[in-house]
Amino acid sequence: MTEDPHAIAPNPPQRALPLHRQMDRIWSDLPGWRGSVASVNHGTIGLRFMATSFLFFSIGGVLAMLIRAQLATRDGAFLDTQLYNQIFTMHGSIMMFLFAIPMLEGLAMWLLPKILGARDMAFPRLGALGYWCYLFGGIIILSSLLFGVAPDGGWFMYVPLSGKTYTPGISADVWLLGVTFVEISAMAAAVEIIVTILRLRAAGMALTRMPLMGWYMLGTAAMMLVGFPPLILGSILLELERAFDWPFFDVLRGGDPMLWQHLFWLFGHPEVYIIFLPAAGVLSTIIPVFARTRILGYGAIVAAIVGLVFLSFGLWVHHMFTVGIPHMALAFFSAASALVAVPTSVQIFAWIGTMWAGRVDLRLPMLHVIGFFATFVMGGLTGVMLAMVPFNWQAHDTHFVVAHLHYVLVGGFVFPMLAGITYWMPMISGRFRVRALGEAAFWLIFLGFHGTFFIMHLTGLLGMPRRVDRYPDNPEWEWLNLVSSIGGMVMSVGFALFVLDIAMQWLFGRRSHRNPWKAQTMDWAMALPAPSYNFASLAGAGRHDASVTLPLARGEGLLPGAPRDRREVLVTEPGTGRPDHVAVLPGNTRLPIWTAAAIGSFFLLMLAGLYWATPLAILLILWAAWQWGGFMGSRRDAEPLAVAPGLALHEHWQMRNTLAYSGTVTLLVADATLYASLLFGVAFLTVIAPNWPPPDSGLGWPVLLTGAAALLMMGLGLVASLLAEAQRAAPPGRLAALAGVAAAGLALLLLAGVAWQFDDPTRHARDALRAALLGYAGFHGVVTLMLALRSLADVRQGRTSAMRRGAAPVWQLFQAFWLGTSALSLGVVALQEIG
Repeated sequence: MTEDPHAIAPNPPQRALPLHRQMDRIWSDLPGWRGSVASVNHGTIGLRFMATSFLFFSIGGVLAMLIRAQLATRDGAFLDTQLYNQIFTMHGSIMMFLFAIPMLEGLAMWLLPKILGARDMAFPRLGALGYWCYLFGGIIILSSLLFGVAPDGGWFMYVPLSGKTYTPGISADVWLLGVTFVEISAMAAAVEIIVTILRLRAAGMALTRMPLMGWYMLGTAAMMLVGFPPLILGSILLELERAFDWPFFDVLRGGDPMLWQHLFWLFGHPEVYIIFLPAAGVLSTIIPVFARTRILGYGAIVAAIVGLVFLSFGLWVHHMFTVGIPHMALAFFSAASALVAVPTSVQIFAWIGTMWAGRVDLRLPMLHVIGFFATFVMGGLTGVMLAMVPFNWQAHDTHFVVAHLHYVLVGGFVFPMLAGITYWMPMISGRFRVRALGEAAFWLIFLGFHGTFFIMHLTGLLGMPRRVDRYPDNPEWEWLNLVSSIGGMVMSVGFALFVLDIAMQWLFGRRSHRNPWKAQTMDWAMALPAPSYNFASLAGAGRHDASVTLPLARGEGLLPGAPRDRREVLVTEPGTGRPDHVAVLPGNTRLPIWTAAAIGSFFLLMLAGLYWATPLAILLILWAAWQWGGFMGSRRDAEPLAVAPGLALHEHWQMRNTLAYSGTVTLLVADATLYASLLFGVAFLTVIAPNWPPPDSGLGWPVLLTGAAALLMMGLGLVASLLAEAQRAAPPGRLAALAGVAAAGLALLLLAGVAWQFDDPTRHARDALRAALLGYAGFHGVVTLMLALRSLADVRQGRTSAMRRGAAPVWQLFQAFWLGTSALSLGVVALQEIG
């Protein structure tokens, strides 16, 4: 093996402090407010996510108290009906989209590198972009309430209520565009979490030896990757109908409102388990620590996680039992809804067994764990009741469903998150908490919650429907609602005390020693508070076996220090954890916030109805996207880097299966899900919707043949690219491949122009669907062309060679995906023409 001229040797123990200063200089944020907006460090971004989501949670809680104040009496005059509708819609939207999902994103970003033995997440800039998109989108949604144009159709936005006819103005557009903006953050987090777990684990940490939190986060991210695209597609289709009159949901022109419900609940029910799984990961981490024993049934819990991931996507009709679904389908989805209790029960019994086998230390985090058990189990039982179709018909859209939802979400997410915050707070602040406040906060939250929502089961069974602001003819509901309102106020005081407890710990708590809970997990094997780089040297496998050695702060391990003044991480193979190569991560940059601002400008122009100006925003987005590619290549061929004595690895510039490649594969899974959802919409409207078949269309075989020619050119371009890379072709060969891509792009633009001349998307849902398929292909054509141009720039700037591939592998992936989806879309249109 060739010796690396930049070989690094282990640092002697006496160099621990200089090593820390060196690492902190490389990995920490820049000083001042300008440095804070440029930060891409996972610790900073994760804490920002959690702090911002808790702020939104507080706002959502205030809105909930306004609802309870209104319902405390029969003739509540606290709010008028319009404002009440806005408040309950905003409460649900904030809690689901601005609190729960961002909180788990923040926890994953902050915690995963620590428990996996890594220095950062796989894509630091992507994490920062996700935060700014989340913050800007949340501000857009909240601002609507201040200006009196908040959405008022419920957090599920059912059509036709949310259509232009019944909801004029921009209130529904605020929800559709704001939530879609926020979902960019969720998709970015899903990609980053999956790639981090699969590629940045400590050397030698096989998947079968990964901490359970890693499995929980992997399952969560997989569900986000597949569950969010249907909602994104539904929001796009509804916004197109509202803005441009494309009739996806208009019955008179071949649409169907049921399509929205299917797309929404394809996201909505997996959402429950997306929220639950990270919280369950917290429980599986905390319970063994305070029981002073190992977790019981590691393999069974992993199997339960996988089972939940798959079963969660077979339950969406659980929310649609009363809309006229065929009886056979009702039986199937009812059985699936009951079956999902099995993997959940496996985990609960494993946790109980762990506590039974150990000796539980009932400290504050464990109090919140007990709160979880007492609350979530009740929510699970009422969930099984609602899974039974006859009972569901009786309780549907009553306060019984509201109570069940809150028992599942607060019990299954909020209590575990409170436990997690109190457990990891010494790692964040480096201080012990002040005694007594936290315990008082727990009991107020626990008693206030059950006083609020247990009573709602009774009002629901007495027939009180959801989303009513007055009930003058039902005096039997009044005292129950009054008790619920008092319980809500008690719970609010408890959350205020919890915030005070955290603030007191941060400001006045005494300094904590290392590992105050005596945990055996890797996240506590570092100084407190956690340094910006996590580990000065990385955990690694021994030379003669697969045992993982603990990372040492003084530099004895893999990649000790930062001798090359750059952010280096160790990339491992997905399954075995064997070291594969060294990746260099980008440092602090303001590019994410500028990119988020460019994307935000597009949504704001759409919201203002300035559609003519949106091309300017698109140009800004394309410019920002181009800037992101500047870090994808190196101008030199380097010898393998010595990452430890006897172990040398290539840098990521010289590898094909890089983090960027893995991220692209992951992103295309989400992209394929969105495309499959669009094809589902085509099939659903074609088979189910009324007013089909549509009127004759002017779109004919000449347009289809033009599309076939474009597909042929795309295929030739892809083949030429693969051959050029396989043969290590010189720049002229790669230019020839690029020419094939450009020709295909021009052909598709020609096809789009011809199709728009003959097809009117406002005439019928079929024509609107064709336009949507065409727009999908056009968007991916632009992305592929951008990647091809980036590959060309790499060639011209000397970023490619026989050893360095540049952006070409990512381009080839998108090229193949574009080819496949465009061919399938063309086939769908051809079948419609034949039919």
